[in-house]
Amino acid sequence: MSTIDNLKDRTTPVFSPDDVTVIFVLGGPGAGKGTQCARLVERYGFAHLSAGDLLRAEQARPDSEFGGLIREYIRDGRIVPMEVTIALLEAAMREVLEAAAAAAPRGIFLIDGFPRKLDQARKFEEAVVPARFALFYDCPEPELERRLLRRGQTSGREDDNADSIRKRFRTFADTSMPVVDYYAAQGRVLHVDATAAPDAVFDATRDGLAERLGQDALDAALAAAAAAEGREQARE
Repeated sequence: MSTIDNLKDRTTPVFSPDDVTVIFVLGGPGAGKGTQCARLVERYGFAHLSAGDLLRAEQARPDSEFGGLIREYIRDGRIVPMEVTIALLEAAMREVLEAAAAAAPRGIFLIDGFPRKLDQARKFEEAVVPARFALFYDCPEPELERRLLRRGQTSGREDDNADSIRKRFRTFADTSMPVVDYYAAQGRVLHVDATAAPDAVFDATRDGLAERLGQDALDAALAAAAAAEGREQARE
């Protein structure tokens, strides 16, 4: 986690957008970001980084100096200090790129649930890499609450309860929607209606990505994913 030490002062991105493509995946809690990201990973081999998963893994790591802080912020529905989250994302990106360097030096990253504040967006682009665009899954709060309460019956997550859910809604509306508006003003938002069934949402996502990235880029990713699966099967 040494990257935390220089994030505040860093003004030059460590990655080039010529080498990596970052797509921010945004939407209210329960909008289906993780589900759609999993489908995109399965089909195209994109790298999926969930800010929430990285934070939960870090808080569970026995020797983490940030575990208690992360736990407190998540329990209260607050946003973890951006230096911690950005450092975790940067470290995860490096790990993915190093592991795939021999076969796929260019990476496409779906960063799920980040940025949650405008200063996070600006700092990530300043210090890590500019994002290509934001993929925004739009869903009304009543439907989001219904989904989260149902998920809470089996997820075991501390924040899948009514009080935490409502705090998260307020946090999203107050701090994360300005991020969506910021990218929309720059023409860098792919808007997807997330109220439909998952298959329909995926179809809309795929069509939007083809338009934004180019069908050739999606076809190349599909071919690369198939080749990687073939190599994995050959090793088995």
